[in-house]
Amino acid sequence: MTIVLEQRRNELLAMRARISGAVAHLHEGELGEDDHRPARGNQHPAEHASTLLDKEIDETVEGSVEHVVREIDAALARIDDGTYGVCAACGEPIPEERLDAVPYAILCIDDKRAEEHR
Repeated sequence: MTIVLEQRRNELLAMRARISGAVAHLHEGELGEDDHRPARGNQHPAEHASTLLDKEIDETVEGSVEHVVREIDAALARIDDGTYGVCAACGEPIPEERLDAVPYAILCIDDKRAEEHR
């Protein structure tokens, strides 16, 4: 079991690093784009709207990514405290297939479905 948890920890850490790298890349793109944009007063309204939409999408993606990073960190903490792979709602083991698909899952599939239908 320890080997499996160590593999899962490494998988979660790698996932966290990829996600954090993507966010950093997103921020680098934002910084570079500002240097090449015309001043707001010279910008066509449609271009300005497109720029605002891009910014809103980036912020939404960033918020989602930050949420996943928090979930990954929580999963790593559960590995440390011995509760990883146990459903937080029913206390039953979370099937390995679910953890393969969502390694930071805190609920078994039945409890996740019930949560989504509330």
